[in-house]
Amino acid sequence: MSTSKQEMAFFPGCSLATSARENYDSLQAFCRYLGYELKEVEDWNCCGTSSAHAVNSELAFDLACRDLALMHRFDQVLVACPSCYKRLQHTFHLLTTNSQLRTIFEKKWKTTFNPHLRLLPFLRFLAQQDLTSHYGHAFHSLQGLRVVSYYGCMLSYPPNMNKDPQLYGIMEKIMKELGAEPIMWSHSLKCCGTFLSVARPDIATPLVNDIFSAAIKVGAQCLVTACSMCHLNLEVRCTIRPALPVFHFSELLALALGSGPEKDWFNRHLYDPRPLLRSIGFYA
Repeated sequence: MSTSKQEMAFFPGCSLATSARENYDSLQAFCRYLGYELKEVEDWNCCGTSSAHAVNSELAFDLACRDLALMHRFDQVLVACPSCYKRLQHTFHLLTTNSQLRTIFEKKWKTTFNPHLRLLPFLRFLAQQDLTSHYGHAFHSLQGLRVVSYYGCMLSYPPNMNKDPQLYGIMEKIMKELGAEPIMWSHSLKCCGTFLSVARPDIATPLVNDIFSAAIKVGAQCLVTACSMCHLNLEVRCTIRPALPVFHFSELLALALGSGPEKDWFNRHLYDPRPLLRSIGFYA
């Protein structure tokens, strides 16, 4: 575990600040283990993802612009949520390529636009880390855990972001390095219903049940998610019993590298994953 800490600006997003607090805590613990101290962007607000961009595109654009204005002094900001990253990066792209929008931005938010700001999604941050150098004696193997990685649809970028590096496969690679058995399956990119989970559970529930059915069919013991909103939907809308446990990727990373849990994240899960972890001799 690193003793010196490098500060990194961090945009958590609404889900990590509320319904997915266990994702927030495990992410912070994992990054501290790697030697990073995450500092939230001061006074951040909802970026306009989920329902806002579907209901009022102008409002959603302004919400993301305000966050970018708050980030103007940073070179790099870690973004934990794939949906937040897509919304912020899309807005950043529009401002970069449209001088009229930049003029409006600078006048409205009374700051200069920083064209050199780098928004760093968590999975890309992971891809840059040499995790094997951090295993050491604190490494806890996830051997015996059969897992399917669920990325959801939020990593499917719009055309104007198609130059962004693809992030698929990162979770499988790291899970294998940590001793787990990543299983290939057909539903890693399927939509879980996102914000329709609230307004139209009749649509979201069949989508979620289909995802769980596919995971069960290939013999998975659990799902691991890249998106906290997906995690919530999977737990809330699944009606298949018994359901499979669902982990935030940050939870397994933190546990496997020996950095947690500082708080019992699993008390916040609707379907307790501790019996599964005990069955592989991992969690006392």
